[in-house]
Amino acid sequence: MTACSARPLAVVLAIVVAASCVPALAQQPGAAAKPTPAVTVEKAEKQNVRPSIDFTGRVKAVDKVDLRARITGFLEKRLFKEGDDVKAGALLFTIEKQQYQATVDQQKAEVAKAQASVTNAVQQLARARELVKNQNIAQSTVDQRVADEGSARANLQAAQAALRAADINLGYTEIKAPIGGRIGLAALTTGNLVSPDSGVLATIVSQDPIYVTFAVAQRILTQLQQRALATGKQNEAIVRVRLADGTLYKHPGKIDFIDVQASQGTDTVTVRASLPNPDRLLVDGQSVNVTAEQAAPDLALVVPQSAIQIDQGGRFVLIVDKDNKVEVRRVKATPRKDGTAVVEDGLKEGELFIVEGLLKVRPGIVVAPTVQPSTAIPKS
Repeated sequence: MTACSARPLAVVLAIVVAASCVPALAQQPGAAAKPTPAVTVEKAEKQNVRPSIDFTGRVKAVDKVDLRARITGFLEKRLFKEGDDVKAGALLFTIEKQQYQATVDQQKAEVAKAQASVTNAVQQLARARELVKNQNIAQSTVDQRVADEGSARANLQAAQAALRAADINLGYTEIKAPIGGRIGLAALTTGNLVSPDSGVLATIVSQDPIYVTFAVAQRILTQLQQRALATGKQNEAIVRVRLADGTLYKHPGKIDFIDVQASQGTDTVTVRASLPNPDRLLVDGQSVNVTAEQAAPDLALVVPQSAIQIDQGGRFVLIVDKDNKVEVRRVKATPRKDGTAVVEDGLKEGELFIVEGLLKVRPGIVVAPTVQPSTAIPKS
């Protein structure tokens, strides 16, 4: 090997030896360490919650009356404005009454005639009884006078009954409100011939209070009954209604009736609640969303739904232990409409769970937690 060829080899060896003596960058003093993730946590606390169940319900008036004609005649007057409130006993329609008044007058005459016949029969019977004492007439004549008196009295009763019927028909010429409430559209205008076959002339519905009915599965009723037996307390419920625009009706109600029969087709039982309706927001026949919630609140762990995550294993929350390490905690939770969830199992009171910074962490790493006050405060 010549001196010229050995020189490049020596240079290469020198570079390799020098490189092996340089410390790694990660081992050099002052290298930057990875920062600890900052997260926001809340403390699991028990709060008053009211278990609730949602249903689809139907508004129903407490009282509802269809007005119909009970006699035949021409509709003479309509004495109300459609949509107005009417009081019980208010006059609403009149039917021409001349022919019915004439019938009443005729029956009064028949009663007077029958009364005169009774008076005459009584007098004839009295004379006959005096004459028979002196044997001036036969006993058979007296018997005939007794029969004549009885017949006259029967005719009087028949005439009086016919007069009462005529008076009743005359009264039917005035159609009055049997209940107080709001009256709807009139089916016929004045001048039309009406009769019992004419159908509904108008409808009156009461306004305040008002009913809401909804179907409850027999399974749910059985669970509530079993709970009542176990606790020794009746399961009183508060019924709340959500209107068509999504707003919550401000007047809650109470259940006042549970049907005695279940539907064989759906295995449900009709439940009825009574609600105040002073502002007339609830209308007979209206469809509403119904929430039946427990009257007495229970203590339960409540967390924001945003803190609960879901994977193939189910629902879980990320908690921070005493060493500030992240841990997965499987939970059994029931979501609520207010954005919270009731945790029934898996989380203990006082434990810290992550509510912000979930995407920056993974199980087992150390975090820098900041505790914030609980935001999961459901409406009582």
